[in-house]
Parts: sequence; C-alpha cells; structure tokens
Amino acid sequence: MPSNITITKRFEFSCSHRLWREEWSSEKNKQVFGKSANVYGHGHNYVLFVTIGGEIDKANGMIINLSELKTIVSDIVILFDHKFLNMDMPAFKDILPTLENIAEILFELIDKKINLAGVGKLKKIRLQQGNSLSADVWR
Repeated sequence: MPSNITITKRFEFSCSHRLWREEWSSEKNKQVFGKSANVYGHGHNYVLFVTIGGEIDKANGMIINLSELKTIVSDIVILFDHKFLNMDMPAFKDILPTLENIAEILFELIDKKINLAGVGKLKKIRLQQGNSLSADVWR
C-alpha cells in the first residue's frame, strides 16, 4: 500500500470584489489594478479544489468521508458565494481580495474546520479564477 495518498474534491462559487487602495491616487489604482479598480467592482466564477491527505481508514476504505468533506467545505464556500468580498467579508477589511489572498483565507478556514473534525489533513487547495488563472496554497 502507498505511504502517501490524497483525495481532491471540487467546489464552485461566484463572488465579486474591487482592488483599490485608499491611500493611492485614482491614477495609480487604475495603473496597478486595471479593470479590477472599477468603482462597482467585478465578479468571477471560481472553482475550488480541496486536497485532503491521510491514512485510509481500514473500516470504510476512505481518508475522509466525502459527505463530511462536502459539508465542511460547503459551510465555508457559502460565506463567499455571491458576496461582494470588500463589504461582505470581514477578512478583507484590511487586505485586498486578490486571488492569492482569497486562496490563503480559504485555506485557513478549511484547515481549521478539518482539524476540528479530526478527519484527515488539509494538504492543498487550488483556487481557479475563470479559465486561465489559479492560486495554490499548500503545506
């Protein structure tokens, strides 16, 4: 039997954000963030891949029960889904809701819930924004 094994589950959500630094001029914000500095923000469709590692349970043959994983991650994804992150998510009060920052926050939230549940270990997440960009966070 292999000594290392992971399982990855896919989730989808949509949300919007605006990239803007108050201490910068409008020109600098537009230069650095382009259309992401739009006063009304803009939205993306995201695909989240959650990878769990651990030992296979001898009784059920799984690292983690997929229904349990779905519940754990869905409880977090719902916090982001169809939200304007700048206003609706306290986590983005002091940081910009870039793809990288969204991915890090998702990793932290999912990791905490996985640890509390005591089922497997979160190894990696991949957050895909649209079809051509993604960010990975792993341990």
